Amino acid sequence: MNNREGYKSGFISIIGRPNVGKSTFLNRVVGQKIAIMSDKPQTTRNKVQGVVTTEDSQMIFIDTPGIHKPKHKLGDFMMKVARNTLKEVDLVLFMANADESLGKGDEFIMEMLGDSGTPVILVLNKIDLIHPDELIGVIDSYRERMDFAEIVPISALQGNNVDRLMDVIKGYLPEGPQYYPADQVTDHPERFIISELIREKVLHLTREEIPHSVAVVIERIAKREGQETVDVSATIIVERDSQKGIVIGKRGALLKEIGTRARQDIEMLLGSKVYLELWVKVQKDWRNRANQLREYGFREDEY
Repeated sequence: MNNREGYKSGFISIIGRPNVGKSTFLNRVVGQKIAIMSDKPQTTRNKVQGVVTTEDSQMIFIDTPGIHKPKHKLGDFMMKVARNTLKEVDLVLFMANADESLGKGDEFIMEMLGDSGTPVILVLNKIDLIHPDELIGVIDSYRERMDFAEIVPISALQGNNVDRLMDVIKGYLPEGPQYYPADQVTDHPERFIISELIREKVLHLTREEIPHSVAVVIERIAKREGQETVDVSATIIVERDSQKGIVIGKRGALLKEIGTRARQDIEMLLGSKVYLELWVKVQKDWRNRANQLREYGFREDEY
């Protein structure tokens, strides 16, 4: 581990409304997929730590659930995670969409950030979707409402200005130790990432009420003796019988497609051939049941 003089390290929270590109940014700077991406709001449910290590610094990013008004116990949990994260970090990235006008959700977040006492960098994402001339007006609308340490426009998807943002972040970090090995990109176990990769495919391939009603539980991960094959068994949890039918699809076609897409990502993650077995199970109203939230990995005592 690196503890030399002048070495910088610290924890950075990424916060913002749902669907502003937080996970896209995290995956880009880490260099591989550790946070799932979807066009559905509230994709991220747990804190996801991404670690970026350079010669002279280590940045530990925490991607939080998008700030929203909770509608169930799971929503309450997600908001508690986001708020608690602000108390633990050296720097906050407040991410907002450059192509959308400042709304009540953004104002709510800025009020919350104003009380945190932590430096806040405004990151205006998706600049690839607007004309450069429009950007000045967008920046001014935010600057009028809060005194940011810095304002950095980027495109997380295309990578525009991301290197500059990383340099700015480094400038705000204190001197400190290298917390993680240089080749480690997340503190989450493989089991968690595999469950998220499967859930991502469900989000991509379903519509309407399905995405928010889904949890994925990994039942078994085992390497076959004497072979380069890993067996993975997982259960997709839904809230209603009708949702189970949708996820399975006609003659099992949708479940098969979910499995095919997830297996490809899991093989990239593990670097070996994967045999993936998926089941679908109904647990009525699981998002409002504290014991099932804990069982599916949403543990308040860890936050």
